[in-house]
Formats: sequence, C-alpha cells, structure tokens
Amino acid sequence: MGIVIGVVGPHDLVDDVAAVCEEQPGVTTLRLDYDHESEAPAIVEAHAASVEGWLFTGIVPYMLSRDADALTRPAAFVDYSGATLLSALVRLQRQGEDVTRLSIDTLPTADVNATFTEAGLPTAELRVLPYRPGMTSKKAIAFHRKGPPHAVITCLSSVHEALRDELHVLRLVPSVHSVRVALRQLMLTAEGQAQEDAQIALGLIEVANAEGLLREATALGGTLAAFRGGTHLLVTTRGPLHDATGGFTGLAMLARLAGQNDVVHVGFGLGRSAAEAESLARRALARARRIGDVAAVLSLRADTDIVLESATASAPAGTPALPVIARRVGLSVSTLEKLLEARAAVGDEPLTTREIADRLAVQQRTARRMLHRLELAGLAERTGNLTSGSSGRPLTLYRLTL
Repeated sequence: MGIVIGVVGPHDLVDDVAAVCEEQPGVTTLRLDYDHESEAPAIVEAHAASVEGWLFTGIVPYMLSRDADALTRPAAFVDYSGATLLSALVRLQRQGEDVTRLSIDTLPTADVNATFTEAGLPTAELRVLPYRPGMTSKKAIAFHRKGPPHAVITCLSSVHEALRDELHVLRLVPSVHSVRVALRQLMLTAEGQAQEDAQIALGLIEVANAEGLLREATALGGTLAAFRGGTHLLVTTRGPLHDATGGFTGLAMLARLAGQNDVVHVGFGLGRSAAEAESLARRALARARRIGDVAAVLSLRADTDIVLESATASAPAGTPALPVIARRVGLSVSTLEKLLEARAAVGDEPLTTREIADRLAVQQRTARRMLHRLELAGLAERTGNLTSGSSGRPLTLYRLTL
C-alpha cells in the first residue's frame, strides 16, 4: 500500500529530501518549495487534500505550520542535530574556522552541547539561539551579528542569504541518515492514524419512519441492517464517521431525520472490535434518550461521550440553545455568550480572527480553533481574507451565524 508525502522546504533542499524518501518502496512525494519559511502554512493548507503525511526539511516550517493549525495530516521534520551538526563542524574546521567560537540558531541548546561534548569540544564560547514560537529570521540575523567576527551555523536559508557577504556562514542541510529517520517516524505515525481510522463504528438509530436511512448509511460509507426492538444498525468505520461529523462535532443526518420523525435517537460507538463498538453504541443511545426527543451521541473508550448534535423543546423559538450548542462544539457557554456579544456589536459584518481573539482575550491560534469548530457545525462561515499589513499570514474573516 502506497503513501503520498508532501515534502515542504526551501527550493534547494526539497528535491534532495524527496529523492531520499522515494527510495522507500511505496512512497511517492509531492515536492512543495518556498522562498521564505513564512510561506509554509499557506502551502500546507493549499495541498492538504493531496497528501497523507507531511515531511518538513527542518523544524521552523514545521512549527510555523503547526502553530497556524494547518496540519491535518501526520507530520514530521528532519532533525539537524547529531550527525548533521557534527558533519558541519568538520567542514568548518577544514576551512580553518575556530569551531569552539560559533553562533548557532534553531537547534536546541542541550542538543548542541551534547554534540560538542561527544566530539571533545569545549562549549564555553558557544552562542545558541534555539527555536521558540515567535522566532523570525530577522531575530536570528541580529543574534548572529552580535560580538566579534565568528563563524555562523544556521538552519535557515533566509539567514544564510542575509549574512553570507559579511560573516562565514555555513547552512545546515539534512543528512541522508536524518531524512531516513524522520521518514520512518512519519510512516509509523501515518500507519497508526490509518489503523485508528479503520476502527469499527456502530450506530444504533431509533426512528419510526426509516425512509432515507439507507441513503444516510451510504453517505457514511456504511451499511444498514435491522436490529433488535425495531432499532436500526449502521455499520461503518472511524474515518468516514470523522469526516461526516466534521471531526465529531455535528451530525447532519440528525436534522434530516428529525424532519420526518418527532423522536430521533442516534448512538454511535467507536471500538477496536465489533463487540466493543456495540457496547459503546448502546451506552451512547441510552444517553441520547436522556438528552431529549432528538439527539445523537458518540461514545468512546475511557468513558468519553460526545454529543454530536441535539435539539430540545425547551428553548424558545429564535433563541439559541447555548448549552446545547456548547456541547456540540466543545466550547463553554460563557465563550458562546461573548461570541454572541461580538456578533451583536458588528451586526452582519464579518470579524477577523484577531478581533475575535481580542474580544475573547485568547491567542489568535486559539480563536482559529474555536472558529473552525463553529464552521464545521454550521455556526460560522468564512467570507474571505484581510491582509494584516505585516509579513504575517492574512487574517481570515468570519461571519458568525450562531
């Protein structure tokens, strides 16, 4: 069984890393290069549907993509410490540089010190700038320029380009061994994800009018059969259920069934065997009955229950049932109240992710996660992007519909 891996990095590294990956039987690559590290999140978002895993040529594009919540597939990055760093030290020494007085960016300080210690080199005059969220190439350039003239080791192509005419700069490139290690890690993660997606999902559905149920089962990639006591059994796997529920947030078929039935109870169980999935589905169905006339619940192992969608008769018409919505999207009622206040303040105008973050007093990536959940549940919609006026990623505009 083959796997398609997206290789992301600067244009002069992507081909070499991809070639090493393609030595592995069954691996094909999508080569995606950039001119600057900041472009990585947009590249990942644009090509997410085309790959089954991501391999980044270094930690910086990986972290930028992760912090931007762009990674929806298994991902790994090539580590430059150890053999890669040691090889660079040997090259610098052959070029006549003092390898005991260096400035090094991106790598963890502990890893650098360990490599030097193993090589029998002192570390007293080393200067290391490890990667941290918010680190930019400008900060790395300023760090390397400090102090008397010295050799520089960088992991960033942008830093190499900026400093190569004023300092002796050596840019780290991934070794074949490091690429193979990262590829093995990625393939193990992707295999684990595939096994998880193949978990059995059983749904127990209680409706008086079963018209349309077969169509709903087909949409979930499953089959339908009669079960005991007039209940219907829907059999599928985790992957299709995850996709159809928007990441286990809402169940669209519930509203369609409710249009033909006064009472609709759906209980899904997700397990490693049919017996386990059935047991969990029974538990989910029992909880759905307790919630109200129209409800759907997904039960997982470790006593975890997720309310996929529910409707209660107690909420006045036109009034959002905030506790119900809160259970659906995994947000608190107080957070939803603040979002309603934000919507009321702007009327029908869209809000940027930054404005939402400011109103909720959270970080932008947290606001993006919240808005993504609301979008999957049909309670927010993207209306475009707004350039932030800086070198950062554009701000997404959302219209709240909850």
